[in-house]
Formats: sequence, structure tokens, C-alpha cells
Amino acid sequence: MKICIYGAGAIGLLLGARLAATGRHEVSAVARGATLAALAEHGFRLAGVDGNVAGPARASADPATLGVQDLVVIAVKAPALAEVARGIAPLLGPHTVVLPAMNGVPWWFCQGLAGPAADLALRSVDPDGSIARNLPVDHVLGCVVHAASVVSAPGVACNRMGRGLVIGEPRGGLGERVQRLQQVLDEAGFETTASPLIQRDIWYKLWGNMTTNPISAITGATTDRVIADDLVRKLTGDAMLEAGRIGERLGLAITQTPEERHQITRKLGAFKTSMLQDVEAGRAIELDSLVGAVRELGRHVGVETPLIDAIFGLARLFGRVHGLYPGAPAQEHRP
Repeated sequence: MKICIYGAGAIGLLLGARLAATGRHEVSAVARGATLAALAEHGFRLAGVDGNVAGPARASADPATLGVQDLVVIAVKAPALAEVARGIAPLLGPHTVVLPAMNGVPWWFCQGLAGPAADLALRSVDPDGSIARNLPVDHVLGCVVHAASVVSAPGVACNRMGRGLVIGEPRGGLGERVQRLQQVLDEAGFETTASPLIQRDIWYKLWGNMTTNPISAITGATTDRVIADDLVRKLTGDAMLEAGRIGERLGLAITQTPEERHQITRKLGAFKTSMLQDVEAGRAIELDSLVGAVRELGRHVGVETPLIDAIFGLARLFGRVHGLYPGAPAQEHRP
């Protein structure tokens, strides 16, 4: 396959290195600055608990120089997605698969859902609809990443834990595209699960990190400290119950309790969430895809979210004060 990694950060490098190391694919990357230079000189490099992995990369800042691909992995932060969508056309042919390996609720999330949110366009993640226009859902396969990876140097990632990927069609089912990509990813050393309803897997991951991410960003605390504090743990658990009620109305019920999910989080130890890493690096925070979309869905299906609203408001204000979220502090006007 011809595979392009659009965004060579921690997850993009993880995927690119493992796919390139198989020697079976032509793997390229869209990158900039020091990362572009490092990929051009050294290719993809990955360090992990099970050894080092490396593979060649054709790197460019201009997608037009790379041509049409069979698979495009989008591995950028949510605030950068609209810009990526505007420039991705040279990589897309009639049969190109686009795999967004990103956190949070994607723009296409309600495609394929039945019930009250069927085909809802989420303005919290795609305000003007430009992402949906430039990345039609028919090109997309959903993806949930269960891996802890960080960038240790330009063009170099460190995979600290996990190689799990869940993939699935936005409109459901286990078609040929899913099966073929599962084989490709498994051959690259990932533990890939094909999901008949990928929105359920997205919602389950979000259910856990929609609270710990913004709270860690505001406080600077690692996840172990967030859930070790009795008052904060209760806040996260009660907010998760709000999200759970939204999930039930979407047909994405979660049977786990918040405390059972906290037990899983405890196994990560002193782990820095992706949003805390963004704050420390001075990057824009992914607040809308991780929390704003949950609020929007709650309003649409008639579930009140006072605790999720409070977490969103505090994280938004923090982000604006520190220049990591657009706009100036102001009263929100709800429709």
C-alpha cells in the first residue's frame, strides 16, 4: 500500500514506524520544521518497551508532492484538523481510506447512528462544516488508539505502553475495508480489533478521558493524583454518569461503573494526559472534541450536564488565559 501519515507526532510516528518497518508499504509523512528534517534524514524511529523500530520515510511539507495514497492516517490534534482537511485533497483518490487516529468525538460521529442524534452535524468539532465537506465520510474508517506514546525528539517517538487499535466503518458493519486494514495493522505489530459499531468504542474511551484530561490540564496533576483525591474523583465519577445517560440515549450504553473505570486508570500510574502534555508544550488544547461535543450531544438528546459544563467552563477559561483556546473570557450564549 501507499500510506501517508499526516501529522508526525507521538501517534503518527508510532503508526508510521511500525508500518514502514514491515518493508511492505511505501510510507510517507506530511510534516514541518525539525520533524520534517529528521524524517528526511533518518526515517521513522520508534523506541519502546519491546525494542526499537525504524523504517524509511518519504517526508514533505506539501501533500501535493506525495500523490494519491491508499491509506491516509490523520494523526494531528483536533484544533489542527480543519487546516489538514483543506490541504488533503492531493492525497485522496476514489478509493483512498482516511483513518483519523485522534482523540475525542470526530466530525462524522453521528453518521450511522440511529435515534435522536442520527446524522447530526456536530458544530462543536466542525463549526462551519468544512471538515465534512473536505473529508467525506465515505472515505473514513473510525479508529480508537489504546497506546501511550510521546515524542522524545523530532521524528522519534517512545511507545511507553500498549499497541491497541480499534477500527470500524462509520456506518457500521465489518466490511472488506475493515478486514484488509486490520490485516495490515496486525502485520505491523498492532493489536487490532474490528468493531461493528465504532462509535461505541469512541464513546467508551471518551467516557474516561473527558474528565481526567481537562482536570489534569488545569491542575498539572498526573492521572494517579486526579483519582487519588476523594473530592476530585467524585466529581469525575458524577460527570461520567451524566455522559453515561447521554450514551444511553445515543444507543451507546456503558455497563461499567465510574469506579471500575478508575481502577483501569490507576494501572497507568503517574501518567500525563494528552491535554496536560499539550499545555506543557504550549499547544492548543483539544477541549471541543473531548468535552464540548459531549455537551452538544447532551443538549440535543435532552440530558442536562451541569458538571460537564463546569469542567468545560473552567478548562475553557484556563485555556483562554494561557492562550491555548480561542477567544477571550466571555459569557456563553446558548441557543
